[in-house]
This record gives sequence, structure tokens and C-alpha cells, in this order.
Amino acid sequence: MNRKPHIEFEMVSNENGWETPLGYPKGIKQKILASDINENTKTGSRSRLLRFDPGVYTKEPFVHDHWEEVFLVSGDLIVGNDKNGNGGNSFNTATYACRPPGVYHGPFKSEKGCTLFELHYYKTDEDF
Repeated sequence: MNRKPHIEFEMVSNENGWETPLGYPKGIKQKILASDINENTKTGSRSRLLRFDPGVYTKEPFVHDHWEEVFLVSGDLIVGNDKNGNGGNSFNTATYACRPPGVYHGPFKSEKGCTLFELHYYKTDEDF
């Protein structure tokens, strides 16, 4: 059975350890906080921070085979923009989303930049 590591209040650098996730545009970076997720065996979970630089946007909706919970920690997030970054619904700090597997969401844009806290996880029959 996979287990995330025990981490007891470590500093989270705002400067180091950020990387652009595969398939994301430059200007969107993640910092993995803890993870034992295995997308091949469909097990485990991941917690991460996701940061958008000002004006950055994605062009296509996303869909995952795992659960996703998202909390907008700071800044603004636009959901549902077109391929040119126009339109969509704007959200501000302290908003939350919970998506089951298979739900299309996005594209996304941030006018001023934002930081999201995300949880990704697979649920099994053992979780119930």
C-alpha cells in the first residue's frame, strides 16, 4: 500500500522547487508537497501548489481519472476562457472546487496571477 511521507511543518519555498507540469504552458508551475500517486495503478494521492503567472492561460479543457479538489489561495482565476484567453467566469481568493474523475474543466486563465492548493487522489473500494 502506498503512503505519503510524514512531513511535520517544513518551510515551503516560494522560490525553489517549482516546475512546469507536463503539457502545461510556460508560466504555470507546480510544487509537489507530498505524493504517492501512481497513475498507472490508479492508486495514491498528491498534494500540490499550482501557480499561474499574470496573464497566463491554458487553451483546452482538462480531464482526469482521479478526484481533484482545488482551493484558490490567492489571486484570481478565470474558468472557461477560449483558446485566445478571452471570456470565462472569474473567481477570487477563498473559492473551492471538487471534481470527480471524468469531469472536463477549464481552460483556465489568471489576469493578476494566482496560487492554488490542490489534492488529487484515487478512491478504491477500501476507502469506503
